[in-house]
Amino acid sequence: MLQRLQKIIAQAGIASRRNAEVLIEKGVVSVNGKQASIGQSADPDKDVIEVNGEPITSEQFVYILLNKPKNVVTTLADERDRTTVRDLIDVPERVFPVGRLDRNATGLVLLTNDGALANRMMHPRYETLKTYVATLSSPVSESLLSRLRNGVIVDRGKVQVHQVQQKGIHKVELSIHEGRKHIIKKIFVKLGTHVDALERTKLGMLELGKLQQGEWRKLSPQEVSALKKELKL
Repeated sequence: MLQRLQKIIAQAGIASRRNAEVLIEKGVVSVNGKQASIGQSADPDKDVIEVNGEPITSEQFVYILLNKPKNVVTTLADERDRTTVRDLIDVPERVFPVGRLDRNATGLVLLTNDGALANRMMHPRYETLKTYVATLSSPVSESLLSRLRNGVIVDRGKVQVHQVQQKGIHKVELSIHEGRKHIIKKIFVKLGTHVDALERTKLGMLELGKLQQGEWRKLSPQEVSALKKELKL
């Protein structure tokens, strides 16, 4: 069945559709030995499609929920040889983390080889809600909760905060759409306190549940269908 090359490359877990276009423009993609062009289609079951001279094969999509421990980095490789989220996952597919989670933070990380779904989750337009529980260096006050609910100016931009709840003397749960680096820590520094511990408990409709730190599981077909429905895929 004919499909656009961008889609085939994305489904093989090599690059997103947008980055696949860049690869085609660079001339490193070929179909049956001939250089490919933008807009070209191919049959992944019949045609020989190569990227940088390496034939690609379609992978089955997998979706993995990981409870990331502290001091594990959310990358595929680390130049300082630190443990990565990929080191904790034992699957043959070339999965990658969707978005980032700070090294010192714990909690939910989604890994997949579905480039289209990953891009949709990370795109600001679709506003995937991320929920965190922050343990603060000072007690949670009504004033702090009120200021959170009103949004916080960080780096000249206002961060809208949703579903704010106190979870303990020093703990507060909050949800945001943004994924900027250290954004939760910056929010609380702006409010005059510091984050001593941070756990991500939800990503969109996905919940950490009873998964222990370092443990992972594959999403069920029902969860994948619900996630795609939420993302309008």
